Amino acid sequence: MTSEPQPLHLALEVDGEGAHPSAWRASGRPPSDVLGPRALRDTVLRAEAGGFTLVTYDDSPLPPGAGDGAAGRLEAVGRAAHSSPSTDRIGLAPTAHTTTTEPFHLAAQLASLDHVSNGRAGWVVGATDDTAARRTVGAAAPVVPDGLRQEVVDVVEVVRALWDSWEDDAVIKDVPTGRYLDPDRVHHVDFEGSSFSVKGPLITPRPPQGQVVVLAADSLGIARHVDVVLAEGSGIEALRERAERAREAGAPLVFAEVEVLLDARQSAVERLSTLDRATPWAPSGRFRHVGSPEDLVRSLLRLATVVDGVRLHPAVLTADLPVLVDRVLPALASAGVHRPPRPGGTLRSSLGLPRPANRFATTS
Repeated sequence: MTSEPQPLHLALEVDGEGAHPSAWRASGRPPSDVLGPRALRDTVLRAEAGGFTLVTYDDSPLPPGAGDGAAGRLEAVGRAAHSSPSTDRIGLAPTAHTTTTEPFHLAAQLASLDHVSNGRAGWVVGATDDTAARRTVGAAAPVVPDGLRQEVVDVVEVVRALWDSWEDDAVIKDVPTGRYLDPDRVHHVDFEGSSFSVKGPLITPRPPQGQVVVLAADSLGIARHVDVVLAEGSGIEALRERAERAREAGAPLVFAEVEVLLDARQSAVERLSTLDRATPWAPSGRFRHVGSPEDLVRSLLRLATVVDGVRLHPAVLTADLPVLVDRVLPALASAGVHRPPRPGGTLRSSLGLPRPANRFATTS
């Protein structure tokens, strides 16, 4: 990218009470409320009103641990679906795991989310595995063995094929003849991989976006198979290198992962000290900003010369999200680097991504 700031897409992670392991202690809500609908609805509505391009919902197939930072959560696709009726422009991107969910079910769930949200669905690719959880010495990114990487690639590709298994005009609803669909426009994918096979077709018509927007961490090494790579790096230069590598590998868009803890009633430093007394916020390998919203705006303007977007991980959602909405996003809009998504638009249109042609329609 050029050295001039470019339009910056803004994503918000809304899992739990925030990114800090002690966030539930400081949220101001009873801990049980995090599993209720009101907390999630209030957070997503505030993010949409503030102008975020999309929200993401973290998830894990593993049960919570036994430490102080353990937390329960509801399944991510269900949370995203719950957010759909009350919103009309923000993207909804749950994490769904490739190694613990059948590809057919993944494709059907995410296509259904795209239908109920009128084309605002995304998918954050998850790939939990014991070997993938190991970390290399001195590096923050998990080790992803070639076997696991190939399985993730296979799942992503077969899910994409299943989304195409119904052509856009397969549903004809011809009342005089009683024909609901044209069977010649519904296709088997006949996929044979090293660890699974899928015949298809999907039970769900093609998503409104054609293909749900797919996001994945750069550590998975599958840049050319996704729409958005989520890049980690503790500084702007590290993120620049990650972004360049991802683009060279074929990524259409690159987002930086950014953790934020802002001045809010107390100074950010005082807030962090209070939170860390209960459970320290260990380094994650992500860019982390602890300070004023004005300094965060300056950092994001620099990042706008490096990446296409950022995914913000607020330390405590109830404290940091209002500051982001009231002070950070308006400043970015004034600087001309951020525009809120339009009501009624798809997530692809908000991100400037084209609607893909159906692979079967172009070859049949």
